[in-house]
Parts: sequence; C-alpha cells; structure tokens
Amino acid sequence: MKYKMLTALTLFVCLQVTAQKKWTPLLDGKTTNGWHTYGEKKVGAAWKVVDGSITLDPTIKEGRGDIVTDESYNDFQLELEWKIAKNGNSGIIFFVQDDKTKFNYVWATGAEMQVLDNDGHPDGKIIKHRAGNLYDLIAGPEGVAKPVGEWNKATVTNEKGKLTLVLNGVVTATTTLGDDSWKALVKQSKFHDSNDFAKIFSGHISLQDHGDAVWYRNIRIRKL
Repeated sequence: MKYKMLTALTLFVCLQVTAQKKWTPLLDGKTTNGWHTYGEKKVGAAWKVVDGSITLDPTIKEGRGDIVTDESYNDFQLELEWKIAKNGNSGIIFFVQDDKTKFNYVWATGAEMQVLDNDGHPDGKIIKHRAGNLYDLIAGPEGVAKPVGEWNKATVTNEKGKLTLVLNGVVTATTTLGDDSWKALVKQSKFHDSNDFAKIFSGHISLQDHGDAVWYRNIRIRKL
C-alpha cells in the first residue's frame, strides 16, 4: 500500500512538472489578446495582427509604444520568430516591471535581446548592439542574423538565474543574473547610472516600438 501511494504521488508530481513546462502561445495569430501597450490597458492601433504575425506600422502615429505581456514570468523559455524592415531596429525586452508610474520606459528595468538590420542600421556598427546580442551587455558571434526580410528564430531562457540567448540555433549570450560578473557587465554599460535596470529577474515580456516596421510570429513561452 505504501509503495502504491508513493508511486501515485511520484506520478502526480511528474504530471505537475510536465504541466508547468507546457508551451503556451503568446499570440493567437488573430488578435492582440494577452498584450497591452506599456502604461495602457490595451494594445494601441499601430500594432496589428496580419497573416498570423504581430507587426508595428510606424506610419500610424497614434497608438504607438512598446507592448508587454499581461502576465509576468520568472523562470521561463521564450521562443519566437522575427523579421525587421530595412534599416530597422526593435527588441525583445524581458523582466519588465509593468509600472509606468515608477518607470517611464520598459528598458528602464528590462534587459534586451536586440532585433536589428545589422547592415542598414547605425547600431550595427556598435559592438554589443547587433542582432541577437544581450543589448549593450554581451556581444554575440558574427554572421548569425539572417538578411532583411527573412525570419529569424530567437530563444530566451532564464532558468535558476542562468540567462541564455539563442539566435537561429547559435548561442549569442549566456550569463548568470545578479552575480559579480553580471554587476560588472551593467557597470560597464550605458545603464551604469540606473538604479533600476535589471535588478529584478522576474517580469513581463515586451516587444519594442523603436519607430521601425517589425514583425513577430510563433510567439510561445513555457514556465520552467
């Protein structure tokens, strides 16, 4: 009887762990449900869902701004695909503290995986600012991003304090959050004067409005 009880308990625990690690779509391909513009209650008009992708139309001047997930995440694995317009710039920002009364911008608290036209945008000439980089913190290998107009697959994983970025199957950054090395990275970056940047390793996922057309699709996440 005791053995059977232990077996049932083990099975229950395993099922719970498996359930926690199931993928959850963050984009249904038809609506912007599950997202809102930072500091607002819903997504602005400049972000549209077209052909299964969420895209920013920079010609629309109203309803602009970075969008964030309704839900907050701690340990997670995020997967998505992106493509950028010629000369364009955007980003995948995570650990965003969703409180505009305290923080004016998503990047004030969240670290970023860069989305960029490396060949056309001026940031492409700056080390640590290229596509796939942990923006202004860690430079990744060269030649990983695909040309403008092609889809790139990105993965962001945070598990027990270890952050790993992957672009098109290549690891572009790996680091341990909050340790002395992490603090040194921040101290050497453009965020060195910030009291709030990347201090909390739990928060919302954001897609950046940098003023350029960008497309994201097949966005999904699982809690680890």
